[in-house]
Amino acid sequence: MSLPVSALLSAQTHNSNSVVKRPAANYRPSLWGDRFLSFANNSLETYENLEQAQKLKEEVQRMLMAPIDKPSQKLDEIDSVLQQIYKYYHYNEDELEISGHGLYTVALLFRLLRQQGYNIPSDVFNKFKDSKGKFRESLIDDVVHGEDILDEALDFTTACLESMVTADSNPSIAVQVSRALQRPLRKCLPRLEARHYLSIYQESGSFNEVLLSFAKLDFNILQRQHQKELVYLSWWWKGLNISTELSFARDRVVELYCWILGENTKTICMILIIDDAFDAYGTFEELELFTDTVKRWDINCIDQLPQYMKLIYKALLDVYEEIEEEMSKEGRLYRVNYAKEALEQERGHIVSGSECYMKQHGVSKQEAHEEFQRQIVNAWKDMNEEFLKPTQVPTPLLVWILNLARVMDFLYKNEDAYTHLGGVLIEGVTSLLIDPLLL
Repeated sequence: MSLPVSALLSAQTHNSNSVVKRPAANYRPSLWGDRFLSFANNSLETYENLEQAQKLKEEVQRMLMAPIDKPSQKLDEIDSVLQQIYKYYHYNEDELEISGHGLYTVALLFRLLRQQGYNIPSDVFNKFKDSKGKFRESLIDDVVHGEDILDEALDFTTACLESMVTADSNPSIAVQVSRALQRPLRKCLPRLEARHYLSIYQESGSFNEVLLSFAKLDFNILQRQHQKELVYLSWWWKGLNISTELSFARDRVVELYCWILGENTKTICMILIIDDAFDAYGTFEELELFTDTVKRWDINCIDQLPQYMKLIYKALLDVYEEIEEEMSKEGRLYRVNYAKEALEQERGHIVSGSECYMKQHGVSKQEAHEEFQRQIVNAWKDMNEEFLKPTQVPTPLLVWILNLARVMDFLYKNEDAYTHLGGVLIEGVTSLLIDPLLL
Protein backbone atom coordinates (compact mmCIF):
# COMPACT_ATOMS: atom_id res chain seq x y z
CA MET A 1 0.00 0.00 0.00
CA SER A 2 1.48 3.40 -0.99
CA LEU A 3 1.96 6.22 1.48
CA PRO A 4 -0.26 9.35 1.29
CA VAL A 5 1.23 12.12 -0.80
CA SER A 6 1.28 14.46 2.19
CA ALA A 7 3.35 11.99 4.18
CA LEU A 8 5.78 11.55 1.32
CA LEU A 9 6.13 15.28 0.86
CA SER A 10 6.75 15.64 4.58
CA ALA A 11 9.46 13.00 4.48
CA GLN A 12 11.02 14.65 1.45
CA THR A 13 11.05 18.06 3.17
CA HIS A 14 12.49 16.56 6.34
CA ASN A 15 15.37 15.07 4.38
CA SER A 16 15.94 18.04 2.08
CA ASN A 17 19.06 19.17 3.92
CA SER A 18 20.54 15.70 4.30
CA VAL A 19 22.86 14.05 1.82
CA VAL A 20 21.07 11.32 -0.06
CA LYS A 21 23.20 8.24 -0.53
CA ARG A 22 22.42 6.76 -3.93
CA PRO A 23 23.71 3.70 -5.79
CA ALA A 24 26.56 4.45 -8.16
CA ALA A 25 25.42 3.67 -11.71
CA ASN A 26 28.52 3.48 -13.87
CA TYR A 27 27.10 2.66 -17.29
CA ARG A 28 29.07 3.10 -20.47
CA PRO A 29 28.07 6.28 -22.34
CA SER A 30 26.51 6.12 -25.77
CA LEU A 31 28.93 5.24 -28.56
CA TRP A 32 26.99 7.09 -31.21
CA GLY A 33 26.79 10.69 -29.98
CA ASP A 34 25.07 12.83 -32.63
CA ARG A 35 25.97 10.46 -35.44
CA PHE A 36 22.41 9.71 -36.42
CA LEU A 37 21.50 13.39 -36.47
CA SER A 38 23.91 13.72 -39.40
CA PHE A 39 21.63 11.55 -41.52
CA ALA A 40 19.21 14.49 -41.65
CA ASN A 41 21.49 16.05 -44.28
CA ASN A 42 21.68 12.92 -46.42
CA SER A 43 19.51 12.12 -49.39
CA LEU A 44 17.57 9.34 -47.71
CA GLU A 45 16.17 7.87 -50.89
CA THR A 46 16.23 8.72 -54.56
CA TYR A 47 13.64 8.28 -57.22
CA GLU A 48 16.14 6.26 -59.27
CA ASN A 49 16.67 3.74 -56.46
CA LEU A 50 12.97 3.34 -55.84
CA GLU A 51 12.31 2.92 -59.56
CA GLN A 52 15.08 0.37 -59.88
CA ALA A 53 13.81 -1.55 -56.84
CA GLN A 54 10.33 -1.69 -58.33
CA LYS A 55 11.65 -3.04 -61.63
CA LEU A 56 13.73 -5.70 -59.86
CA LYS A 57 10.77 -6.62 -57.68
CA GLU A 58 8.64 -7.15 -60.75
CA GLU A 59 11.33 -9.26 -62.36
CA VAL A 60 11.65 -11.42 -59.24
CA GLN A 61 7.88 -11.86 -59.18
CA ARG A 62 7.97 -13.05 -62.79
CA MET A 63 10.67 -15.53 -61.87
CA LEU A 64 8.75 -16.94 -58.93
CA MET A 65 5.25 -16.94 -60.41
CA ALA A 66 4.08 -18.37 -63.69
CA PRO A 67 1.55 -16.26 -65.64
CA ILE A 68 -1.97 -16.80 -64.31
CA ASP A 69 -5.43 -15.33 -64.82
CA LYS A 70 -6.36 -15.04 -61.14
CA PRO A 71 -3.83 -14.30 -58.34
CA SER A 72 -6.10 -16.06 -55.87
CA GLN A 73 -5.79 -19.20 -57.93
CA LYS A 74 -2.00 -19.15 -57.56
CA LEU A 75 -2.30 -18.62 -53.82
CA ASP A 76 -4.59 -21.63 -53.64
CA GLU A 77 -2.07 -23.64 -55.61
CA ILE A 78 0.76 -22.67 -53.25
CA ASP A 79 -1.36 -23.57 -50.24
CA SER A 80 -2.30 -26.86 -51.91
CA VAL A 81 1.35 -27.70 -52.48
CA LEU A 82 2.06 -27.26 -48.77
CA GLN A 83 -0.97 -29.36 -47.92
CA GLN A 84 0.12 -32.09 -50.30
CA ILE A 85 3.63 -32.16 -48.85
CA TYR A 86 2.06 -32.45 -45.41
CA LYS A 87 0.01 -35.43 -46.56
CA TYR A 88 3.12 -36.88 -48.18
CA TYR A 89 4.87 -36.85 -44.81
CA HIS A 90 1.85 -37.93 -42.82
CA TYR A 91 0.68 -40.82 -44.93
CA ASN A 92 3.60 -41.91 -47.12
CA GLU A 93 6.59 -42.43 -44.85
CA ASP A 94 7.35 -45.72 -46.61
CA GLU A 95 7.30 -43.94 -49.97
CA LEU A 96 9.57 -41.29 -48.49
CA GLU A 97 12.17 -43.92 -47.64
CA ILE A 98 11.86 -45.66 -50.98
CA SER A 99 12.29 -42.42 -52.89
CA GLY A 100 15.73 -42.06 -51.37
CA HIS A 101 15.51 -38.61 -49.81
CA GLY A 102 18.56 -37.90 -47.69
CA LEU A 103 18.75 -36.26 -44.30
CA TYR A 104 19.33 -32.79 -45.73
CA THR A 105 16.14 -32.83 -47.81
CA VAL A 106 14.00 -34.33 -45.07
CA ALA A 107 15.33 -31.91 -42.44
CA LEU A 108 14.85 -28.92 -44.75
CA LEU A 109 11.26 -29.82 -45.61
CA PHE A 110 10.55 -30.54 -41.95
CA ARG A 111 11.84 -27.12 -40.87
CA LEU A 112 10.08 -25.18 -43.62
CA LEU A 113 6.74 -26.81 -42.94
CA ARG A 114 7.02 -26.50 -39.16
CA GLN A 115 7.83 -22.80 -39.64
CA GLN A 116 4.52 -22.48 -41.47
CA GLY A 117 2.70 -24.16 -38.59
CA TYR A 118 2.20 -27.60 -40.13
CA ASN A 119 2.45 -30.31 -37.47
CA ILE A 120 4.76 -32.65 -39.36
CA PRO A 121 5.37 -35.80 -37.25
CA SER A 122 8.92 -35.99 -35.95
CA ASP A 123 9.10 -39.73 -36.50
CA VAL A 124 10.09 -39.09 -40.14
CA PHE A 125 13.64 -39.07 -38.76
CA ASN A 126 13.41 -42.66 -37.48
CA LYS A 127 14.69 -43.92 -40.85
CA PHE A 128 18.07 -42.35 -40.05
CA LYS A 129 18.61 -44.41 -36.88
CA ASP A 130 20.52 -47.67 -36.55
CA SER A 131 19.40 -50.92 -34.94
CA LYS A 132 20.35 -49.57 -31.50
CA GLY A 133 18.06 -46.57 -31.84
CA LYS A 134 20.93 -44.11 -32.31
CA PHE A 135 21.45 -41.81 -35.26
CA ARG A 136 23.83 -43.40 -37.73
CA GLU A 137 27.39 -42.13 -37.57
CA SER A 138 27.46 -42.09 -41.39
CA LEU A 139 25.11 -39.09 -41.26
CA ILE A 140 28.00 -36.89 -40.15
CA ASP A 141 28.95 -36.44 -43.78
CA ASP A 142 25.32 -35.68 -44.73
CA VAL A 143 25.26 -32.85 -42.73
CA VAL A 144 8.43 -29.55 -28.76
CA HIS A 145 7.66 -31.20 -25.93
CA GLY A 146 7.21 -34.95 -26.10
CA GLU A 147 9.31 -35.24 -29.26
CA ASP A 148 12.33 -37.04 -27.86
CA ILE A 149 13.64 -37.83 -31.31
CA LEU A 150 14.15 -34.12 -31.97
CA ASP A 151 16.08 -33.76 -28.71
CA GLU A 152 18.23 -36.69 -29.78
CA ALA A 153 18.69 -35.17 -33.22
CA LEU A 154 19.71 -31.86 -31.65
CA ASP A 155 22.34 -33.52 -29.47
CA PHE A 156 23.63 -35.53 -32.41
CA THR A 157 23.84 -32.67 -34.89
CA THR A 158 25.35 -30.31 -32.29
CA ALA A 159 28.15 -32.78 -31.62
CA CYS A 160 28.73 -33.23 -35.35
CA LEU A 161 28.81 -29.49 -36.01
CA GLU A 162 31.15 -28.83 -33.11
CA SER A 163 33.58 -31.36 -34.55
CA MET A 164 33.36 -29.65 -37.94
CA VAL A 165 34.46 -26.30 -36.51
CA THR A 166 37.94 -27.65 -35.82
CA ALA A 167 38.12 -30.38 -38.47
CA ASP A 168 36.85 -28.54 -41.57
CA SER A 169 39.63 -27.15 -43.72
CA ASN A 170 37.34 -24.54 -45.31
CA PRO A 171 37.44 -21.39 -43.12
CA SER A 172 34.19 -20.09 -44.60
CA ILE A 173 32.33 -23.27 -43.68
CA ALA A 174 33.84 -23.23 -40.19
CA VAL A 175 32.60 -19.66 -39.64
CA GLN A 176 29.09 -20.54 -40.79
CA VAL A 177 28.99 -23.62 -38.56
CA SER A 178 30.17 -21.60 -35.54
CA ARG A 179 27.46 -19.02 -36.15
CA ALA A 180 24.80 -21.71 -36.52
CA LEU A 181 25.82 -23.20 -33.18
CA GLN A 182 25.79 -19.80 -31.48
CA ARG A 183 22.72 -18.37 -33.23
CA PRO A 184 20.30 -21.08 -34.44
CA LEU A 185 18.09 -19.85 -37.26
CA ARG A 186 14.90 -20.05 -35.20
CA LYS A 187 16.39 -17.73 -32.57
CA CYS A 188 17.86 -15.17 -34.96
CA LEU A 189 16.48 -11.68 -35.50
CA PRO A 190 15.12 -11.98 -39.07
CA ARG A 191 16.50 -8.74 -40.49
CA LEU A 192 19.91 -9.18 -38.90
CA GLU A 193 20.12 -12.73 -40.21
CA ALA A 194 19.06 -11.58 -43.67
CA ARG A 195 21.90 -9.03 -43.66
CA HIS A 196 24.36 -11.78 -42.74
CA TYR A 197 22.98 -14.29 -45.23
CA LEU A 198 23.29 -11.96 -48.21
CA SER A 199 27.08 -12.03 -47.95
CA ILE A 200 27.09 -15.84 -47.73
CA TYR A 201 24.70 -16.08 -50.67
CA GLN A 202 26.92 -13.86 -52.80
CA GLU A 203 30.03 -15.86 -51.93
CA SER A 204 28.34 -19.15 -52.84
CA GLY A 205 29.03 -18.61 -56.53
CA SER A 206 25.61 -19.96 -57.51
CA PHE A 207 23.51 -16.90 -56.67
CA ASN A 208 20.80 -15.40 -58.84
CA GLU A 209 21.96 -11.94 -59.90
CA VAL A 210 18.46 -10.43 -60.11
CA LEU A 211 17.39 -11.78 -56.73
CA LEU A 212 20.62 -10.64 -55.06
CA SER A 213 20.43 -7.14 -56.56
CA PHE A 214 16.82 -6.72 -55.46
CA ALA A 215 17.57 -7.96 -51.93
CA LYS A 216 20.49 -5.56 -51.54
CA LEU A 217 18.67 -2.55 -52.90
CA ASP A 218 15.59 -3.30 -50.83
CA PHE A 219 17.74 -3.60 -47.70
CA ASN A 220 19.40 -0.24 -48.34
CA ILE A 221 16.11 1.55 -49.02
CA LEU A 222 14.64 0.27 -45.77
CA GLN A 223 17.85 1.15 -43.92
CA ARG A 224 17.50 4.76 -45.13
CA GLN A 225 13.95 4.79 -43.79
CA HIS A 226 15.22 3.61 -40.42
CA GLN A 227 17.87 6.35 -40.48
CA LYS A 228 15.17 8.91 -41.19
CA GLU A 229 13.17 7.72 -38.18
CA LEU A 230 16.31 7.80 -36.02
CA VAL A 231 16.92 11.45 -36.92
CA TYR A 232 13.55 12.35 -35.42
CA LEU A 233 14.01 10.02 -32.46
CA SER A 234 17.53 11.32 -31.73
CA TRP A 235 16.30 14.92 -31.63
CA TRP A 236 13.60 13.92 -29.15
CA TRP A 237 16.10 12.02 -27.00
CA LYS A 238 18.61 14.87 -27.09
CA GLY A 239 15.87 17.24 -25.93
CA LEU A 240 15.44 15.13 -22.79
CA ASN A 241 19.10 15.90 -21.95
CA ILE A 242 19.66 12.39 -20.61
CA SER A 243 23.44 12.58 -20.32
CA THR A 244 23.35 15.53 -17.89
CA GLU A 245 19.91 15.70 -16.26
CA LEU A 246 19.37 11.93 -15.99
CA SER A 247 22.94 10.67 -15.95
CA PHE A 248 21.94 7.56 -13.96
CA ALA A 249 19.98 6.24 -16.95
CA ARG A 250 21.52 4.15 -19.71
CA ASP A 251 21.85 6.23 -22.88
CA ARG A 252 20.69 3.57 -25.33
CA VAL A 253 18.10 5.13 -27.65
CA VAL A 254 19.82 3.81 -30.79
CA GLU A 255 20.13 0.32 -29.33
CA LEU A 256 16.48 0.34 -28.30
CA TYR A 257 15.45 1.35 -31.79
CA CYS A 258 17.59 -1.47 -33.18
CA TRP A 259 15.63 -3.93 -30.99
CA ILE A 260 12.26 -3.16 -32.45
CA LEU A 261 13.11 -1.09 -35.55
CA GLY A 262 10.81 1.78 -34.77
CA GLU A 263 7.60 0.49 -33.25
CA ASN A 264 6.81 2.24 -29.94
CA THR A 265 10.48 3.10 -29.36
CA LYS A 266 9.61 6.18 -27.26
CA THR A 267 7.47 4.08 -24.94
CA ILE A 268 10.26 1.52 -24.45
CA CYS A 269 12.75 4.35 -23.82
CA MET A 270 10.55 5.81 -21.07
CA ILE A 271 10.00 2.43 -19.43
CA LEU A 272 13.74 1.80 -19.26
CA ILE A 273 14.50 5.28 -17.92
CA ILE A 274 11.99 4.61 -15.14
CA ASP A 275 13.53 1.17 -14.63
CA ASP A 276 16.96 2.76 -14.14
CA ALA A 277 15.50 5.34 -11.74
CA PHE A 278 14.08 2.52 -9.61
CA ASP A 279 17.12 0.27 -9.76
CA ALA A 280 20.01 2.70 -9.77
CA TYR A 281 19.07 6.09 -8.36
CA GLY A 282 15.81 6.82 -6.58
CA THR A 283 15.32 6.58 -2.82
CA PHE A 284 12.45 4.55 -1.42
CA GLU A 285 10.51 7.73 -0.53
CA GLU A 286 11.04 9.21 -4.01
CA LEU A 287 9.92 6.02 -5.72
CA GLU A 288 6.79 5.77 -3.59
CA LEU A 289 6.02 9.39 -4.45
CA PHE A 290 6.63 8.81 -8.17
CA THR A 291 4.42 5.69 -8.18
CA ASP A 292 1.58 7.62 -6.53
CA THR A 293 1.97 10.49 -9.01
CA VAL A 294 1.90 8.16 -12.01
CA LYS A 295 -1.32 6.63 -10.70
CA ARG A 296 -2.87 10.09 -10.65
CA TRP A 297 -1.75 10.73 -14.26
CA ASP A 298 -2.16 14.48 -13.92
CA ILE A 299 0.39 17.10 -14.96
CA ASN A 300 -0.78 19.28 -12.05
CA CYS A 301 0.86 16.80 -9.66
CA ILE A 302 4.32 17.37 -11.12
CA ASP A 303 5.44 20.01 -8.59
CA GLN A 304 5.51 17.48 -5.75
CA LEU A 305 8.28 15.51 -7.48
CA PRO A 306 12.04 16.01 -7.15
CA GLN A 307 13.59 17.77 -10.14
CA TYR A 308 14.91 14.69 -11.95
CA MET A 309 11.53 12.98 -11.65
CA LYS A 310 9.76 16.03 -13.02
CA LEU A 311 11.68 15.56 -16.26
CA ILE A 312 10.74 11.88 -16.42
CA TYR A 313 7.09 12.48 -15.56
CA LYS A 314 6.66 15.30 -18.09
CA ALA A 315 8.30 13.24 -20.86
CA LEU A 316 6.16 10.22 -19.95
CA LEU A 317 2.89 12.13 -20.19
CA ASP A 318 3.99 13.77 -23.45
CA VAL A 319 4.79 10.40 -25.04
CA TYR A 320 1.45 8.88 -24.06
CA GLU A 321 -0.41 11.98 -25.21
CA GLU A 322 1.25 11.58 -28.60
CA ILE A 323 0.26 7.91 -28.69
CA GLU A 324 -3.30 8.75 -27.68
CA GLU A 325 -3.62 11.11 -30.63
CA GLU A 326 -2.41 8.45 -33.07
CA MET A 327 -4.50 5.64 -31.59
CA SER A 328 -7.58 7.87 -31.50
CA LYS A 329 -7.26 8.46 -35.24
CA GLU A 330 -7.10 4.69 -35.78
CA GLY A 331 -9.95 3.91 -33.39
CA ARG A 332 -7.67 1.97 -31.02
CA LEU A 333 -7.64 4.24 -27.99
CA TYR A 334 -8.33 1.28 -25.68
CA ARG A 335 -4.74 0.11 -26.24
CA VAL A 336 -3.40 3.21 -24.52
CA ASN A 337 -5.52 2.50 -21.46
CA TYR A 338 -4.11 -1.02 -21.23
CA ALA A 339 -0.58 0.38 -21.53
CA LYS A 340 -1.22 2.89 -18.75
CA GLU A 341 -2.56 0.20 -16.44
CA ALA A 342 0.53 -1.91 -17.01
CA LEU A 343 2.82 1.06 -16.35
CA GLU A 344 1.03 2.06 -13.14
CA GLN A 345 1.72 -1.24 -11.39
CA GLU A 346 3.77 -0.67 -8.24
CA ARG A 347 7.31 -1.97 -8.09
CA GLY A 348 10.31 -1.53 -5.86
CA HIS A 349 13.91 -2.59 -5.60
CA ILE A 350 14.17 -6.30 -6.21
CA VAL A 351 16.94 -8.86 -6.22
CA SER A 352 17.66 -10.89 -9.32
CA GLY A 353 15.68 -13.97 -10.24
CA SER A 354 18.81 -16.05 -9.80
CA GLU A 355 19.30 -14.82 -6.24
CA CYS A 356 15.66 -15.53 -5.41
CA TYR A 357 15.92 -19.07 -6.77
CA MET A 358 19.16 -19.74 -4.88
CA LYS A 359 17.63 -18.60 -1.61
CA GLN A 360 14.33 -20.42 -2.10
CA HIS A 361 15.84 -23.77 -3.11
CA GLY A 362 19.17 -23.62 -1.30
CA VAL A 363 21.23 -24.17 -4.43
CA SER A 364 24.46 -22.71 -5.77
CA LYS A 365 24.69 -20.01 -8.43
CA GLN A 366 25.79 -22.61 -10.99
CA GLU A 367 22.83 -24.87 -10.18
CA ALA A 368 20.44 -21.94 -10.50
CA HIS A 369 21.99 -21.05 -13.85
CA GLU A 370 21.56 -24.62 -15.12
CA GLU A 371 17.92 -24.68 -14.02
CA PHE A 372 17.22 -21.39 -15.79
CA GLN A 373 18.82 -22.78 -18.95
CA ARG A 374 16.45 -25.77 -18.79
CA GLN A 375 13.51 -23.41 -18.37
CA ILE A 376 14.63 -21.39 -21.40
CA VAL A 377 14.82 -24.57 -23.51
CA ASN A 378 11.31 -25.53 -22.40
CA ALA A 379 10.01 -22.02 -23.09
CA TRP A 380 11.25 -22.25 -26.70
CA LYS A 381 9.47 -25.59 -27.04
CA ASP A 382 6.30 -23.98 -25.72
CA MET A 383 6.54 -21.21 -28.31
CA ASN A 384 7.20 -23.64 -31.14
CA GLU A 385 4.21 -25.71 -30.09
CA GLU A 386 1.95 -22.64 -30.04
CA PHE A 387 2.79 -21.96 -33.70
CA LEU A 388 1.40 -25.32 -34.85
CA LYS A 389 -1.91 -25.02 -36.63
CA PRO A 390 -4.61 -24.47 -35.60
CA THR A 391 -3.22 -21.70 -33.38
CA GLN A 392 -5.07 -20.50 -30.29
CA VAL A 393 -4.27 -16.82 -30.96
CA PRO A 394 -3.57 -14.89 -34.19
CA THR A 395 -0.17 -15.71 -35.69
CA PRO A 396 0.99 -12.03 -35.85
CA LEU A 397 0.72 -11.88 -32.06
CA LEU A 398 2.75 -15.08 -31.75
CA VAL A 399 5.38 -13.62 -34.09
CA TRP A 400 5.63 -10.51 -31.89
CA ILE A 401 6.28 -12.70 -28.83
CA LEU A 402 8.76 -14.83 -30.78
CA ASN A 403 10.69 -11.75 -31.89
CA LEU A 404 10.82 -10.48 -28.30
CA ALA A 405 12.33 -13.82 -27.26
CA ARG A 406 14.82 -13.48 -30.11
CA VAL A 407 15.83 -10.03 -28.85
CA MET A 408 16.41 -11.43 -25.35
CA ASP A 409 18.54 -14.24 -26.74
CA PHE A 410 20.48 -11.77 -28.86
CA LEU A 411 21.19 -9.36 -26.00
CA TYR A 412 21.60 -11.60 -22.99
CA LYS A 413 22.76 -15.03 -24.16
CA ASN A 414 26.40 -14.64 -23.16
CA GLU A 415 26.43 -11.22 -21.51
CA ASP A 416 24.34 -8.15 -20.75
CA ALA A 417 25.08 -6.59 -24.12
CA TYR A 418 22.47 -3.86 -23.58
CA THR A 419 23.92 -2.46 -20.36
CA HIS A 420 27.59 -2.98 -21.20
CA LEU A 421 27.35 -2.32 -24.96
CA GLY A 422 28.61 -5.73 -25.93
CA GLY A 423 30.21 -6.35 -29.29
CA VAL A 424 27.19 -8.25 -30.61
CA LEU A 425 24.98 -5.19 -30.10
CA ILE A 426 27.48 -2.77 -31.63
CA GLU A 427 27.81 -5.05 -34.65
CA GLY A 428 24.04 -5.29 -34.94
CA VAL A 429 23.53 -1.51 -34.89
CA THR A 430 26.32 -0.98 -37.40
CA SER A 431 25.14 -3.57 -39.90
CA LEU A 432 21.43 -2.73 -39.67
CA LEU A 433 21.44 1.05 -39.25
CA ILE A 434 24.75 2.46 -40.50
CA ASP A 435 26.60 0.43 -43.16
CA PRO A 436 24.71 -0.01 -46.43
CA LEU A 437 25.23 -3.03 -48.65
CA LEU A 438 27.53 -2.52 -51.63
CA LEU A 439 25.49 -2.78 -54.80
